[in-house]
Amino acid sequence: MPRGCLLMHRGVRAAVGCTLAAAMLLATTSAARASVHPDPVVDRSTGHVVVRGDSLASIGARYGVSVRLITQENALDPRTPLRPGQVVQVSARHVVPPPRDEGILINVPQRMLFLFRGGRLASAFPVAVGRASWQTPSGDFTVVTRETDKTWIVPVSIQEEMRREGKPVLSRVPPGPDNPLGRHWIGLSLPAIGIHGTIAPASVYGFRSHGCVRVHPDDIARLFDRVAVGETGSIVYQPVLIALGGDGRIWFEANPDAYRKGAGTLGEVRAMALERGIAHESIDWRLVETMLRARDGLAREVGVARDGGAARATGGG
Repeated sequence: MPRGCLLMHRGVRAAVGCTLAAAMLLATTSAARASVHPDPVVDRSTGHVVVRGDSLASIGARYGVSVRLITQENALDPRTPLRPGQVVQVSARHVVPPPRDEGILINVPQRMLFLFRGGRLASAFPVAVGRASWQTPSGDFTVVTRETDKTWIVPVSIQEEMRREGKPVLSRVPPGPDNPLGRHWIGLSLPAIGIHGTIAPASVYGFRSHGCVRVHPDDIARLFDRVAVGETGSIVYQPVLIALGGDGRIWFEANPDAYRKGAGTLGEVRAMALERGIAHESIDWRLVETMLRARDGLAREVGVARDGGAARATGGG
């Protein structure tokens, strides 16, 4: 090949190479930007002023935080009753799972319900989910009914449980103060599962139900007015969550693996970080490991992303 043609050929190859490199860089940058969570954390932290009838359990249930964390933060003796007017500091932060465009997302280990509108978080509420022996199922669903003051038709399985525990066996419970469904019922397409209120608000933010999703009476009233028949949603099982916010802060949360699915290992956290475009060297892995051991359900900042948080193939801690 003549020298001039060879130089031109090399120039074309170089230009093409630069164009491809620029395209790959743009794609990587776009992916990193896409991994930034629009609403990385919901923060319900507050200074709660105690009123008559409050307990550590009822406060924890209202905000979505464990009694143990409240007692630690306030140096309280859990055996000592609270006093009306007393101020209890509550740190209650949760990582928001990857958002839906629209609809409801319930994360069982997190004991949180999230409502999304237009890809953004619209509301978030603590909930109670199924106990380990009566698990809330995972899966996609559609809202099929909305009812107020619903009569509870007691499933045969729960009637058998009543019989075993020596309680009166009921087949129907009419609306009223003894109806465990509370005033609002949102029926789902998943078999025998609904989202409903409760007459035991302190049971919220626990693994306490027969599979249904319990919501505080005030919260279920708000949710009820914001969803319609045909609304879609999902129930997921994600004990650990990590998110990168637009300000570069990295948030992590670890919850109990209540159903013993073996979910939420350090390796899974590393894979999640890579998937979300978060550089491993930006994360305090010692803190992550400590949180994985505690699994206390509180979101904490575990790092600040560098270079836009773009993940690199190397690195780690």
